[in-house]
Amino acid sequence: MKEQKKIPVGKVKRAAKFIKTGTKVGANYAGYYIKKTVSKQNKEDLDKKNAEDIYSAFSELKGSALKVAQVLSMDTNVLPKEYSEQFALAQYSAPPLSYPLVKNTVFKTVGKTPDQLFDEFGKSAVNAASIGQVHKARIGEYQYAVKVQYPGVAESIQSDLKIVLPIARRFLKLSKKEIEKYAKEIESKLLEEANYELELERSNWITSQCADLEGTIFPKYYQELSSKRVLTMDWIEGIHLKEFMEQKSGTEEANLIGQRLWDFYVFQIQKLKMVHADPHPGNFLITNKNELGVIDFGCVKELPEDFYRDYFLLFEAIRTNQMDQIESIMERLEFFLETDKKEDREKVQKIFVDLLSLVMKPFQEDYFDFSDEAFFKQIYAYGEELSQDKEVRNMGSARGSKHFIYMNRTLFGLFNILHVLKAKKIKTSGFAAIIEELPKKSA
Repeated sequence: MKEQKKIPVGKVKRAAKFIKTGTKVGANYAGYYIKKTVSKQNKEDLDKKNAEDIYSAFSELKGSALKVAQVLSMDTNVLPKEYSEQFALAQYSAPPLSYPLVKNTVFKTVGKTPDQLFDEFGKSAVNAASIGQVHKARIGEYQYAVKVQYPGVAESIQSDLKIVLPIARRFLKLSKKEIEKYAKEIESKLLEEANYELELERSNWITSQCADLEGTIFPKYYQELSSKRVLTMDWIEGIHLKEFMEQKSGTEEANLIGQRLWDFYVFQIQKLKMVHADPHPGNFLITNKNELGVIDFGCVKELPEDFYRDYFLLFEAIRTNQMDQIESIMERLEFFLETDKKEDREKVQKIFVDLLSLVMKPFQEDYFDFSDEAFFKQIYAYGEELSQDKEVRNMGSARGSKHFIYMNRTLFGLFNILHVLKAKKIKTSGFAAIIEELPKKSA
């Protein structure tokens, strides 16, 4: 893949790139509608061209722009497939930066060049994602993965989001007012993700807590070889989960990895109240021993006690059909607006009870078949039905606590990976244990 020799830094240069891309997309639409009068050009061609142009610009900008593309690609129900397929490249196959830029970042933030820190440092990136890229290095017999952040990414997060969020808003069909509620949550998580010192601290703590999970391994992190923009860890030999899924989907090995993924996430939710909130294939490796390697803790969501309690109390109230308690829990979880009329509240309650009834199915059963197409079609069909419901859109679709953003992203990301793995008979029991351990407070 061709390396990128420069990156736009500063508000003006980055804003100019966004504007230039918007102009190009506008020209694509104009060309499409002109040609439409004389030919039967397929709209898929337009979507493909726009997706390529937008992704090309976001790839050059890196940071928040590319991160939003990555997040949107994880939900195949949000975007046309031409966009989701193109944006999925942001997970670990973005165009990498050239070595001089990497060398400069390492020197500026660690105080030494890569050649001074390591006996050997690969000048070409082995993986490149939205916030940074990874290089392979060696000291003596030990091999390391060195994640180097793109220049200017952390400093441009806030200004980038002011431009990128309206674009995402159109895809998600939300109003400006609706998305404002969640913008600060997204911004705070991206700022955390750009702070490699925080990632090192969290990685060490979470991996120590998860150390006894069978068949799940983590790299060791090295503070003396890291900084706020450079993160050095053990090199884990293996293939990316995406490659594993392409090779092993539907096999016993896929079931094994699926179980390890499920156990990893349920343990974090239940025991740590803190969760790896970026479940895309680029963050996992599979070793030749079928071990699950977790290699990135940049995005971690801490679950506040009140939210955690009400989240699972709502699941339990729905499961046991305690209608009198559901409304009060939903009130605390911010599903209702002050402007809602009685009939609005009733409709909102029904919508989310029906949706959560679907989402909670894997938690309720001892074993669950994630290869079941009917289950996922039901969820996607329900989402599509709601998106077409004018009454629902007029009521405002952005409802619920801001903490739902990363909790839902985690669950749906996990479900989607397990579905692509065609993982069957995953032992999912444990919901009752979560309920039993909740702080005793009346719903």
